Amino acid sequence: MSQDTGIVRPIVADRTDLEDLYVRHMPGAVRVAALVTGDADLAQDIAQDAFLRSVGRFRHLRQPEAFEAYLRRAVVNACTSHFRRRTVEAAYLRGQARGAASVDEPNHGRRDELRMALSALPARQRAAVVLRYYADLSEQQAGEALGCSAAAVRSMVARAMETLRERIPRSEDT
Repeated sequence: MSQDTGIVRPIVADRTDLEDLYVRHMPGAVRVAALVTGDADLAQDIAQDAFLRSVGRFRHLRQPEAFEAYLRRAVVNACTSHFRRRTVEAAYLRGQARGAASVDEPNHGRRDELRMALSALPARQRAAVVLRYYADLSEQQAGEALGCSAAAVRSMVARAMETLRERIPRSEDT
């Protein structure tokens, strides 16, 4: 980003370079969003929006080194908002098309089975599992990203894992 756009650059010019923030933090934000949403394209959009919102608030951060946690929290919040909107839309569409049959997606192995079971979890439980086991955050860090206590993260992860174990029984070959 060699030229000054005049919009975003003055916000971060005195703390760090915007391009550096983007290169360092976007891949992780996209990965977290992809695992929470289960859709790579949607994850890219959510991560981009969360990054832009976070950069807009950068100068208000008391600790600039906390940008990664701030961005992660923004990504999780954006994913939660997306699922909330999607739930409302789905309820509306069900009301519009009473009696229409849904089409099940084919099962392509354990990975797809896990992805489907994960996507069926409530958004906060799914986010807790992704932050704990994929992003490898501590319970405290995951709690900060989700806006809850470490104990709440433990509870959400435990409930999510119990649900996943019920939906995906262990096979003899795994």
